[in-house]
Amino acid sequence: MHELRKDPLMSRWVAVLSDSKKPEEYVLQPEEVITESNCKFCAGRENEIPYEIAAVRESGSQPNKSGWWARVIPSSKPILQIEGDLGRRGIGMYDKMNSVGANEIIIETPDHNKKPEDMGFEQMVRIIKLYKERVADLEKDSRLRYILIYKNSGREAGTLYSHPHSQIIATPIIPKRVKEELDGAKQYFAYKERCIFCDMMREELRYGQRLIFETKNFVAFCPYAQRFPFEFWVMPVKHSCAFQDIAADEMNDLGLVLFTVMKKLGTLLNNAPYNYVIHTAPNRIPRRDHWHTLGEDFHWHMEITPRLTNMSGFEWGSGFYVVTTSPEDAAKYLREA
Repeated sequence: MHELRKDPLMSRWVAVLSDSKKPEEYVLQPEEVITESNCKFCAGRENEIPYEIAAVRESGSQPNKSGWWARVIPSSKPILQIEGDLGRRGIGMYDKMNSVGANEIIIETPDHNKKPEDMGFEQMVRIIKLYKERVADLEKDSRLRYILIYKNSGREAGTLYSHPHSQIIATPIIPKRVKEELDGAKQYFAYKERCIFCDMMREELRYGQRLIFETKNFVAFCPYAQRFPFEFWVMPVKHSCAFQDIAADEMNDLGLVLFTVMKKLGTLLNNAPYNYVIHTAPNRIPRRDHWHTLGEDFHWHMEITPRLTNMSGFEWGSGFYVVTTSPEDAAKYLREA
């Protein structure tokens, strides 16, 4: 089993894999060309990959058979595994635990050459429905502290497969990046008695120059102090800390927003690689008493970051980002795409 180790200085956890790579394995190899003929994620090859956890299917179709619109399977090379106990322990001054958690892959389309946004906003809604279903199921496990939905599109963004897919990872700790957001939101609420995310959204709607797209239930905008060029966020208008509480009409609206902005992004940046993540509330089941203000001070949201530039030593060493296109200009280009 892999193990999780805690950095005592930065208070963050890292995963150390049990099967260490050799130096020669880090040499970048030519990318393997995966087509419909050899892609195991394509419809009709369901028996060649792990069992189906969940799916959105055509009426009358059977699990692990064709006839699906989108489906979820366990990762074949998980960093975290669902079996076992945490086994928290100390090694001298250091702390570590077993890599208990969950790694799941959402296969977003049955067609290798079609992105979900190419199939209409209804397909985006199907994927959102699976996201909600899986988060609601995984949060029942009291060993798991956080559930992250993310997507890597393009080799530079860290993708593993060329077939359209996203992933869910459930961890026994709250990742440092998420904890920073939680702490910042809590401090802001303690000072102003308002949700910082709601205030950000109201300001973007008032100012308008960083706004990309809006519906009754969602707003897409470039953040005032974005980290990467053309980074944008999608946020629900209604205050809610937990993504899995999304209602049916909100899922339809979110599907429309993602369909629209992802089409714009692909058109404008020629299908550049990107990542997106959904930041939602931690799992409140293990520590309900700890999160007594979470419903007031945190607001779930999506962060979409195109990978257009490489980070320099200055950025890595300082955490001080240099943005080469202003958020106001980026939003203008995206609105007009």
